[in-house]
Amino acid sequence: MSKAAKATEPSFEDALGKLEAIVEAMEGGDLPLEQLLARYEEGARLVKFCQDRLSAAELRLQELEPQGTAEAGGSEDDDDEPGEGDREPR
Repeated sequence: MSKAAKATEPSFEDALGKLEAIVEAMEGGDLPLEQLLARYEEGARLVKFCQDRLSAAELRLQELEPQGTAEAGGSEDDDDEPGEGDREPR
C-alpha cells in the first residue's frame, strides 16, 4: 500500500464509528433506496477494512505470544492430560 493510501486510511476506531453510524441510519428506515444502497456499499467496505485490521492485529499477537509466554514463565504442561498439579485431592 502506498504512503498516500495509508495517509487517507481511517483508524480502526474511526471506521468502526462510521460503520455504527451507517447501521443506525439504515435501521431508521428514513433513507431512500439509492441512499440505502450507497450506505450498504460503504458499510461493506468498512466491514472488510475492520476485519482486515483485526486479522492483522491477531497475527501480530500470535507472533508476540511465544516471546511473551517464555518471558512470563509460561508452563510447558498445556496439554489436556492430567499432570501432577492437576490431580484432585482424595
